[in-house]
Amino acid sequence: MEQLFNQYLPNLMTYKEEFIKAILQTLEMVLKSGVLSLICGLILGITLVVTRKDGLLENRFVYHILDKVTNLFRSIPFVILITTILPLTRLIVGTSIGVKGAIFPLVIGCTPFFMRQVDMALSDTDAGLIEAAQAMGLSPTKIILRVYLRESIPALVRSITITLISLVGLTAMAGIVGGGGLGDFVTRYGHARYYYDITIVSVIVILLMVTFIQAIGNIIIRKTTH
Repeated sequence: MEQLFNQYLPNLMTYKEEFIKAILQTLEMVLKSGVLSLICGLILGITLVVTRKDGLLENRFVYHILDKVTNLFRSIPFVILITTILPLTRLIVGTSIGVKGAIFPLVIGCTPFFMRQVDMALSDTDAGLIEAAQAMGLSPTKIILRVYLRESIPALVRSITITLISLVGLTAMAGIVGGGGLGDFVTRYGHARYYYDITIVSVIVILLMVTFIQAIGNIIIRKTTH
């Protein structure tokens, strides 16, 4: 088998240790920035829903600030965003390169996306259920937990799946500007040195990651849909 790989993937075999390291770096970036983005996005998304007009905790000032900030960050291409916030990244994490330097911009780039996904998912909650919960005297916190989140589980899982798949793409872009991972590996070897076997296999690995995330998401959605 190794002889076969050496014959058809000579450049990849030469740099196989770096390749494995790049895969692990990509997984680390997706895992760490994904968890942080999902937590921040969920909290901010819920805040956006409950503070809008006629919401549970209507507050137009908070709503408009969150809404405008979300639209602002979503409108900036990630490659430009990661470059723009370089000084802030260095200030917060101490470096702007490598996996450590990529996680903060990934969170900044991904959180508004997931926040809007949460907004759309929760906004589809049946208004009759919310009115019934209010009539029963449930507090806003209980309504959020028992009505908004419980009734939106399939939609939220779908949003999480889409967000994580987008995050895999963002890690590749982060690699182009020194963030490490497969994006950096392909840029240095596949693109700069025309080692096409490295590019092709890296694309296959990313495709497998996306397929795995989508498959897990589909399973959870099927089990939680009623």
